[in-house]
Amino acid sequence: MTLRINDTAPDFEADTTEGRIRFHDWIGNSWAVLFSHPKDFTPVCTTELGYMAKLKPEFDKRNTKIIGLSVDPTTDHERWSNDIKETQGYAPNYPIIGDADFKVSKLYDMLPAEVSGEPGKRTAADNQTVRNVFIIGPDKKLKTILVYPMTTGRNFDEVLRIVDSLQLTAKHRVATPVNWKRGEDVIIAGSVSSEEAKKIYPQGWKEPRPYIRIVPQPE
Repeated sequence: MTLRINDTAPDFEADTTEGRIRFHDWIGNSWAVLFSHPKDFTPVCTTELGYMAKLKPEFDKRNTKIIGLSVDPTTDHERWSNDIKETQGYAPNYPIIGDADFKVSKLYDMLPAEVSGEPGKRTAADNQTVRNVFIIGPDKKLKTILVYPMTTGRNFDEVLRIVDSLQLTAKHRVATPVNWKRGEDVIIAGSVSSEEAKKIYPQGWKEPRPYIRIVPQPE
């Protein structure tokens, strides 16, 4: 199974550090970020889980739930949380999925279907493809898919920026330019004709080229 943007995010039931969930029900009417890890007690992932705990209030402001996943049982996740707090200053304050049976990793095309056996006998390198970020809308559709190598820590400030862009462009017929941050100018979507644009933006717009129509970010 190959997942693409605008596919429905696969639903599943799983145990987490905050109890058992059904994923779509857990998302509810919120946005969601699912980010995965190849194994507990790994150095790069330890920094990432701590930083996401620090950022959680910003995701909360954006009606966005965050949830981690690691290819180990939840009992290991709970022990790992102590290390994360001691070394990063923040303990995970969001659920972490226990994926010891590889069910979710396979469902999200992060591990091959033939993977089996005891998770404890697999190394992080065995699971190195479980390094994804999925941003999911309230409609349960995949809006963004990011994949990182094990040796490169993820930029979760960028994930937050993507959420800002997704939420803005879901509400308004605009696109966000390179390195855009919330509050900066945006581009009128190509699907909006100039006649429509005049009604939406009676104050006009900057147009360095006919296909680049720049306006202040809508409220």
